[in-house]
Amino acid sequence: MSELAYLSAIDALAKFTARELSPVELLSAVVERAGQTEKSVNAFAERWFDQAMAQAREAEDRYLRGTARPLEGLPVALKEEQPIAGHPLRDGSLLLRDNVSDVTHPVVDRIVAAGGIVHARTTTPEFCAAGFTHSDLWGITRNPWSLDHSAGGSSGGSGAALAAGTAVLATGSDIGGSIRIPASFNGVVGFKPPYARVAGLPPYNLDHYCHDGPMARTVADCALLQNVIAGQDPRDPVSLPAPPPIPPYSGSLAGRRVAVCMNLGDYPVEPDVVAATWDAVRALTEAGAVVEEVELPWKRAEIMRAAWAHYGAIFGPIIAEEVATHGDGITRYARDFMERSLRAADELGFYGALKIEARVHDALAAVFERFDALVCPTSGTPALLAGEDYLETPLVVDGVTLDHNLEAPLTVPFNIASRCPVLSVPSGRSEQGVPTGVQVVGRPYDDHTVFEVGAAVTAALPWYADEAWKPAL
Repeated sequence: MSELAYLSAIDALAKFTARELSPVELLSAVVERAGQTEKSVNAFAERWFDQAMAQAREAEDRYLRGTARPLEGLPVALKEEQPIAGHPLRDGSLLLRDNVSDVTHPVVDRIVAAGGIVHARTTTPEFCAAGFTHSDLWGITRNPWSLDHSAGGSSGGSGAALAAGTAVLATGSDIGGSIRIPASFNGVVGFKPPYARVAGLPPYNLDHYCHDGPMARTVADCALLQNVIAGQDPRDPVSLPAPPPIPPYSGSLAGRRVAVCMNLGDYPVEPDVVAATWDAVRALTEAGAVVEEVELPWKRAEIMRAAWAHYGAIFGPIIAEEVATHGDGITRYARDFMERSLRAADELGFYGALKIEARVHDALAAVFERFDALVCPTSGTPALLAGEDYLETPLVVDGVTLDHNLEAPLTVPFNIASRCPVLSVPSGRSEQGVPTGVQVVGRPYDDHTVFEVGAAVTAALPWYADEAWKPAL
């Protein structure tokens, strides 16, 4: 049954249509896999297995009647941070343990309307304020490849569920790397759409750092889900019309020019991450792309200074508001995030942050004058330790002591450059046994190219093609 749980979404839909597999059989395999792994991985904040089984039977009938929808019968795990009316919305916080949402996120509505079966909601760190996933409410979410390591964050539950075989598709959100970090750590695929490509809800829909997006085990599956959730929604006045659907990979990158930047200026990167990134680059060359290494003039400290000021204008006050309303009792890392961001906003200000952001945009625009895409590591370290918040224990990457866990991934610059689509795909396995990933960054709103380049990497390095690429849970 575990092999069935790892079936790709594209293959599952084909088997459903050919009457070779039933949605009930697939969901049963996924639920069975959850029974085997959830006690150790802890990816789910809620389980809706009985309700999902009833929906799987309805999906079975739809295939018999010829009325199947784009995601008909596929088990989809939703990040708990994306609200569903009448259900808890706790954001991993004990302060919000009794909170119930009165709205449903547009992403949820689109998935359900397309026939996706929501069988679980996934864990996050408290207030999604970390690149790892553990909280006082839900405990520690662990990496299925190595239970001593974190699944990443803040969409860590979604990444872990995909890697563990307890979801076929999943959703995430990304305000500093929260889709791409767990995609890299868990050896799956995650897409940060360009700003406003996927409709959101206030106030986060107005924050250009913030993006809701798809996660999956393959690039094609990620494109399938992105094609469903992209587009305008009347509840989000800044949301954009859906672009043409992302097509299947053609098998060639002939005529494409791809830049490679290993450190994005001065981000530290571990040697095994560097080696895996070069493996991905060789895959692009073999696919016909012209690849050239470039340098960027960015400074990690300056990027984080702007990011912290931005978080202090929006994200920090949201946490502070909840503390003021519900009282003290948040995790150390959430308090550190709140205080650090509010302090940065006071020191730098909105305009000061914008000046730094403008320099980030200028340097990236110069790259895209010559290249169709930019490739770089997703994270300088393959994984963080499970349960560690790195407040007292320093986080050291390639000999460099970092000030915060969000400095380890090379993701934040592309929340600043928020109109650029970014796809994180697996690139290899590290010495620690956990996966590594690369980011494919595209020109503003050029979603198709990043999926094309990402597909070329995974075609040459096919994760989940055999048992060797699955966690030994």
